[in-house]
Amino acid sequence: MQERGANSRRAFSCFQIRTGNAGRKCRCMKTHRHTAIRDLLVKTSVAISNQDDLRRKLAAKGIHVTQATLSRDIRELKLMKGPTGYALPANFGEDDDLPEIAGVLKDFGLEVRQAQNLLVVRTTMGGAQPIAASLDYEEWQEVVGTIAGDDTVLIICPDSRKAETLKARIEACIV
Repeated sequence: MQERGANSRRAFSCFQIRTGNAGRKCRCMKTHRHTAIRDLLVKTSVAISNQDDLRRKLAAKGIHVTQATLSRDIRELKLMKGPTGYALPANFGEDDDLPEIAGVLKDFGLEVRQAQNLLVVRTTMGGAQPIAASLDYEEWQEVVGTIAGDDTVLIICPDSRKAETLKARIEACIV
């Protein structure tokens, strides 16, 4: 019974650490991770083709992360994945915001089709990832989630009415 109490205290102190002053330490670690990822992409001549490659390169630098943390870092850094692997956004260092969704749709979008609560956006080759990332970043109520291939984005909407609204919004940008 006493052992159980010790474990409970340990869990409680872990909670305190995460929510107390150590939150600053977590942000520091996150900043350190983000800097390491940027350095890997800028300073190494070897392409980083997938998350596992990136995870291994970070581990070699003494930075151990879970797949979920790495996915979050990739999203927060707005990394794009092309045929050669991950890359920093073209506007790296200029502006930390993603390009406006209208510009991304105009640059990469070709057409949008609706199938009940689903939208399929056909894009130029390699254009699906930027569109899906921009849609996810917008956090629109019409978008439950996106799945991006190379030239196609599947957008899942809560219902067909919201899909219709979103389709009209996307079509206005593509034309």
